[in-house]
Amino acid sequence: MADSYTPPVYGTGVKATIQRLGGHLAGMIMPNIGAFIAWGLITALFIPTGWLPSKELAELVGPIITSLLPILIAYTGGRMVHGQRGAVVGAVAAMGVVVGSDIPMFLGAMIVGPLAAVILKYVDKFTEQRTKAGFEMLVDNFSAGIVGAAMAVAGVLGIGPVVRVVTSAAGNAVEWLITNNLLPVASVLIEPAKVLFLNNAVNHGVLGPLGVAEAVRQGKSILFMLESNPGPGLGLLVAYLLFGPRQLRPSTPAAMIIHFFGGIHEIYFPYVLMKPRLILSVIAGGAAGVFTFMITGAGLVATPSPGSIFAYLAVTPRGGWLGSIAGIAVAAAVSFAVAAVLLGFGRGEKEEGPEPVRTEPVTKEA
Repeated sequence: MADSYTPPVYGTGVKATIQRLGGHLAGMIMPNIGAFIAWGLITALFIPTGWLPSKELAELVGPIITSLLPILIAYTGGRMVHGQRGAVVGAVAAMGVVVGSDIPMFLGAMIVGPLAAVILKYVDKFTEQRTKAGFEMLVDNFSAGIVGAAMAVAGVLGIGPVVRVVTSAAGNAVEWLITNNLLPVASVLIEPAKVLFLNNAVNHGVLGPLGVAEAVRQGKSILFMLESNPGPGLGLLVAYLLFGPRQLRPSTPAAMIIHFFGGIHEIYFPYVLMKPRLILSVIAGGAAGVFTFMITGAGLVATPSPGSIFAYLAVTPRGGWLGSIAGIAVAAAVSFAVAAVLLGFGRGEKEEGPEPVRTEPVTKEA
């Protein structure tokens, strides 16, 4: 299933291993990209700061991102490993990480879904030769139920707390960089944290409170701009549109609209997960954008929510639009340039392994 979204990977080195990992992540995420787009549209339209605010319809936003999307990811990951039985067990197991945390558990779903399916696969191999005729359905149902329940409990007690620790550690590291005036370097932590869907935890848990305190003193704060800059994601998506796998290019225009104009940054995270090396492009773009904000004296008066270009400009103080736009533009340009290089300017698509041996037709001598 992953092969539908990434070219075949040959070799056994570290690079090949990372590429295979990215392919499996893509296999879990990309089949569900339509659900991400649906969530992005609902969020951009109906949240209080959206285009058509609706308190009733905005109730859809939370359950979709915290429950539906992780379960879909785990379901798809389980199906990749062990068919329909693996998909069902993966979805049940995902409920454990969903209940065990108050943040979107995409990372936990990517772990627990395939893991539960692998365990069930080995259980099925063990019971297959030991089950008497007529008891197959009973054994299959109970084995799936037991594995699913056990993995759900493990998600609540194990994986959920681990992800919370990782989130807290990332927040503390970002705060340390800020207090030591190393703002561009903060992108090294912020951008990977975003791609792992910890963006809200970093932004609202760390950068937001610090930015509010600074804005009270100075009237604006650059801290509001570190995570919310839409430039790096835009540059990455443009690179995908021009140089990415041909199967994915048609999906990028909609993703760009939702990301840049709708402010839903989560829409580009799967594109990074599909090719993990592209994290370097958004890190470079984020750092370049922060540096531009610093030298132009840019800052915002509040957190742009959602992080669209419109929300960005709406919370820019009078006279500060040039710095804000410059930081976004520079971040997009740098991210695009680095991503284009990492994608090989589209040439990598042709590298699909060794050429097949061509045999000449046998002709009968006269």
